[in-house]
Amino acid sequence: MYRTHTCGQLRIENAGESVCLSGWVQKVRKLGAMTFVDLRDRYGITQLVVEESAPEEIKNNVAKLGREYVIQVRGTVIERASKNNKIPTGDIEISVNELTVLSESETPPFTIEDQTDGGDELRMKYRYLDLRRPIVRKNIELRHRMAQLVRNYLSNQNFIEVETPVLVKSTPEGARDFVVPSRMNQGQFYALPQSPQTLKQLLMVSGFDRYFQIVKCFRDEDLRADRQPEFTQIDCEMSFVEQEDILDTFEGLIKHLFKEIRNVDIPTLPRMTWIDAMEQYGCDKPDIRFDMKFVDLTNVAKGKDFAVFNEAEYIGAICAPKCAGYTRKQVDELTEFVKRPQTGAKGLVYVRYNEDGTFKSSIDKFYTPEDLKIWADACKAEPGDLLLILVGPKFKTLAQLCDLRLEMGSRLGLRDKDVFKPLWVVDFPLLEWDEETQRFYAMHHPFTSPKPEDISLMTTDPGKVRANAYDMVINGVEVGGGSIRIHDSALQSKMFDCLGISHETAQEQFGFLMGAFKYGAPPHGGIAFGFDRLASMFAGLDSIRDVIAFPKNNSGRDVMLDAPSEIAKEQFDELGIQLKTN
Repeated sequence: MYRTHTCGQLRIENAGESVCLSGWVQKVRKLGAMTFVDLRDRYGITQLVVEESAPEEIKNNVAKLGREYVIQVRGTVIERASKNNKIPTGDIEISVNELTVLSESETPPFTIEDQTDGGDELRMKYRYLDLRRPIVRKNIELRHRMAQLVRNYLSNQNFIEVETPVLVKSTPEGARDFVVPSRMNQGQFYALPQSPQTLKQLLMVSGFDRYFQIVKCFRDEDLRADRQPEFTQIDCEMSFVEQEDILDTFEGLIKHLFKEIRNVDIPTLPRMTWIDAMEQYGCDKPDIRFDMKFVDLTNVAKGKDFAVFNEAEYIGAICAPKCAGYTRKQVDELTEFVKRPQTGAKGLVYVRYNEDGTFKSSIDKFYTPEDLKIWADACKAEPGDLLLILVGPKFKTLAQLCDLRLEMGSRLGLRDKDVFKPLWVVDFPLLEWDEETQRFYAMHHPFTSPKPEDISLMTTDPGKVRANAYDMVINGVEVGGGSIRIHDSALQSKMFDCLGISHETAQEQFGFLMGAFKYGAPPHGGIAFGFDRLASMFAGLDSIRDVIAFPKNNSGRDVMLDAPSEIAKEQFDELGIQLKTN
């Protein structure tokens, strides 16, 4: 037997017991006649003590120990003279009477501690060592607990977990596919699924009624903190439901997770239409932990001698509370912030509403204090507040204001990671126009149902059609999204027409789904949650990499496995793929 207890298990009640522990050496400290060893495993740390009176063999073995050696010890649990209240085992230690080295270790490239000296790339290269750090391990344990809670909750709601294939058919819509060549069908390729979308719809046609899967998905797209080339979804679908049924079911799931994991009671989620989210917050994933909604000043700010405003399609403002005292340097910093290439504004107009009721602005020569008071009233500003104004094409300016609002929220400490404000965003446009290709694309995917009252617009004004779609947003992060699906072949064909997909192409790409609809498809809809995003939010982290056991870096590389990598010419030959030669 390698151990009778774990390194996080023993307490003062175990004093006097003979025990056996195994684990990794965290630290060795020689203090006079005694040597202390911190022994670590997944469950915690227990202090070992080797006294001067110990047999020479034990003292010799201890003298050879280095960090991360794997050892087994036998001994007696005794009360510590100097207790450590920072760890659960801090009242006891093990008086060692037998010590065996199970595995030696080279000196690790960074310290295996919460406050490590290893940089991101180094820790990713040696991820198996990074995972030994308690702070990282806790994230993986949280992920495990989250998966259990999801499975139990949905199983209790009569959902069935079904695994869908990983080798599927490539489709032209959506992000880029990862493709896999077929040896047995040379010249043809599988795709790794971006989502089990069509497969879960087929399960509804099959009569499964309620499906879920915690599933790996793949998208070949540019990376950032909340994206990985492979990621995990809580994927769900339901039959004989309308939008309200789905929102109620999965609002319940999110409330359950918050209660169980963070002990936070989430109230009923508010609803916001897509157009309201865009016009009030500048994006379709608004952070509603703080106010600072946009105010449209276009009508009240035009008509003076200021050409920049008079020629603008849109003039928008945010009111930064208690910021009228910002220095010129601070205002200049904000101006430089909005002029960054990522934001792209040409400049920033400010209006100080001073505590004494007077006004000072960057455009005083064009506007009177009375004019500025009208703006302040429109923004519901109070003395001591600061108005920040951007102008330009409407939707471009809204996006710029969104960046500025979030920056001000951060500067004012209004984006607390321990405060959670979820909401549903609904009534998205069904389609979005792309100027470059001169065609419509599905904002979600081609199987999203239009609002029934908007179906007639699909042939006359497709850009105005609203989707029967919904996103769950928490603290400015989209954590889940879905829609009621099209279950009627004729309506699906009309959708393909709007997207410029010919009947032949639709048949080639989606014929299996269209064919299934001919055999009695129930009304159905679903949703998918970003499992990694939710886990990182519950853990209070900014990046999903920290809740994934073996993540890729920002270049999509696994620096531990050194992947992707080249393959042998023989493998290309087996696949029937001709290599280009220079």
